[in-house]
Amino acid sequence: MLIAEQILMSFIASASFGILFQAPRSTLFKCGLVGSLGWVIYILFVQAELNEITGTFVASFVIAMIGQFFARMYKTPVIVFSVAGIIPLVPGGLAYDAMRHFVQNNYETALPISAKAFMVSGAIAIGLVLSEVINQSVKKLRKRKESHLKT
Repeated sequence: MLIAEQILMSFIASASFGILFQAPRSTLFKCGLVGSLGWVIYILFVQAELNEITGTFVASFVIAMIGQFFARMYKTPVIVFSVAGIIPLVPGGLAYDAMRHFVQNNYETALPISAKAFMVSGAIAIGLVLSEVINQSVKKLRKRKESHLKT
């Protein structure tokens, strides 16, 4: 699939999940933008034959950082952008394949697939959490700097 098609599909998926999660209409385009940017980062890692788990981590981190920026800029909760943005990265197909192989008693195939799905899910979670930790740390440093300048 061409990269332009993937960008368009990830945009549509993210914006659609924004609709599903009842995000404000004014944020739907931005939700799609965040999701498609995250997907582009992931695809660049995959095309460069780098680790998919690392690509997922970096993409989710960037999604969360952009989500925090948009949240401040548009005075909207960050979850509106981060949840819709990570949708293209969620390993639903992998989880489905793993369960299908488990049901068919094909454990030798199911275990590696489920381990990969678990690692991708963990990479998404770690990317989102790390972004929030960095954001909170920067806020605290700014407050300290402001309080030192006032004294």
